[in-house]
Amino acid sequence: GVDRRNVFLDSKDFDRFLQSMEVFNTVEPLGGFYIRALLEGGFQKHLTRRPTSSGKLVRVICYCLNPNHFHLILEQLVGGGISEFMKRLGGYTKYVNNKYKRSGALFQGKFKYAYIDSNKYLLHASAYVNLNDRVHQLKHTEFQSSWSEYAGLKRDGFCHIKIVLDQFRDFTEYEEFARDSLEDILERKQLKKELGVLLLE
Repeated sequence: GVDRRNVFLDSKDFDRFLQSMEVFNTVEPLGGFYIRALLEGGFQKHLTRRPTSSGKLVRVICYCLNPNHFHLILEQLVGGGISEFMKRLGGYTKYVNNKYKRSGALFQGKFKYAYIDSNKYLLHASAYVNLNDRVHQLKHTEFQSSWSEYAGLKRDGFCHIKIVLDQFRDFTEYEEFARDSLEDILERKQLKKELGVLLLE
């Protein structure tokens, strides 16, 4: 968030953003009847009308929502799909401003992204995102992630987990890979930080 301020302040905020990720992931224009009905009638009753893969902007591979920022791994399904999806998620700002009687921007600038150009990168990135709460040492009430979907604890999730899990014998094997991968990533980040200090000195 702007000035590193929290953008998710309670469990309902997390739920609202996750519902937005699901409901707004459609190729139908925002001005269409579906979206108008959604805004008038609320989110919950529309979650049963999930768009099919052919009607989605993106596939969500995994996510982690932290108090002041979030990470997503997305697969674009239509031209400009990721940009449109992120633009629609920006509507969460209006929800927060109304709820907490604030004004102005919520997120800091345009979303940052990295192109995943290999399967190896995808697997390591999935570990980093799924276990991102451990990077920031967050309590279980301070984040929401797709890890529960990968672990089979959440049956009604919307992530396309097969692209990752089908490369492992079972979740236990992926869990072991993810933990080892995260440990390696954190060690390299720490080394980079230490090298930066040395260069400054």
